[in-house]
Amino acid sequence: MTTAQTRNLLIVNGPNLNLLGTREPAIYGSDTLEDVEAAALAAASAHGWTVDCVQSNHEGDLIDAIHSARGTADGIVINPAGYSHTSVAIADALSGVELPVVEVHLSNIHRREEFRHHSFVSAVARVVICGAGISGYRMGVDYLIETLSAAKA
Repeated sequence: MTTAQTRNLLIVNGPNLNLLGTREPAIYGSDTLEDVEAAALAAASAHGWTVDCVQSNHEGDLIDAIHSARGTADGIVINPAGYSHTSVAIADALSGVELPVVEVHLSNIHRREEFRHHSFVSAVARVVICGAGISGYRMGVDYLIETLSAAKA
C-alpha cells in the first residue's frame, strides 16, 4: 500500500476502449478515453489522491499492470471490456494482488447480448457499476477513496 501522502488508484481499461468516442457511440457514448481518464483524475484529485491510468488491447499487458499495482496503488478501478466475459487470468490477477476492486462498464451489460451478462471480474470486485457512462468511473473512484479512507480512520 502507498503512504498517506501518496494515496493512489490504478485505472485499468481493456480492449477497444482506445476507440471510445468513435466506436458505436449509440452504445458507448461520445466521450473519449482521455475524457474517462480526466474524469477519474478529477474525482481522485478532489480527495487529494492520484491515479495512474493504463489501457491495452493485450491481456498480458493488463495483467502486468495489475501485478504492478501491488505496492504502488491502494485500489483498482477496472473496465475489463470484452475480457470481462472471457478472462479468468485477469480475475486471478485482481484477486492475487489483494487490492479492493471496482468493476466499471460504460453500458449496462445486462441489457445487451446474453454472453455479456457474465463477468469473471465481478466475482472479485467489491462493487460493479454498469450503464452510467463515464460517471461510473467517478463513482468507482469516490467509492474506493471513501471506503479506504474510512478503513484508515
